[in-house]
Amino acid sequence: MEWYLKVMKENFSNFSGRARRKEYWMFILIYMIVIIIAMVLDGALGLGFDMGYGVTAPYGWIYSIVALVHLIPAWGVLVRRLHDVGKSGWFMLISLVPIIGGIWLLVLLCTDGDSSENAYGPSPKSVE
Repeated sequence: MEWYLKVMKENFSNFSGRARRKEYWMFILIYMIVIIIAMVLDGALGLGFDMGYGVTAPYGWIYSIVALVHLIPAWGVLVRRLHDVGKSGWFMLISLVPIIGGIWLLVLLCTDGDSSENAYGPSPKSVE
């Protein structure tokens, strides 16, 4: 939880520096839990968006607000995670390449960061 709060409070819109794997994946884990809770609340309260023809989406206003609040911090921690492996933040656009791009990005996100200082700053493991 501390990693999630660190991203949401201290590094809300920080796109410089580096983020450890643990910081990135703990943020993603808590974010997924929060977004699922928002979807459940939307469903339980009947706030799902009406898609027409009697079909209601499993998400609604609560989900939308939660997703928007997390948009900038999620991009920030993703860019810092890419910096940790020595890649530019623009490298996240590789996910636009069908199938291979998403797999390649996932591999980068799971790869251990540079143990020494790189162009984006010192190793976050050595700072702590």
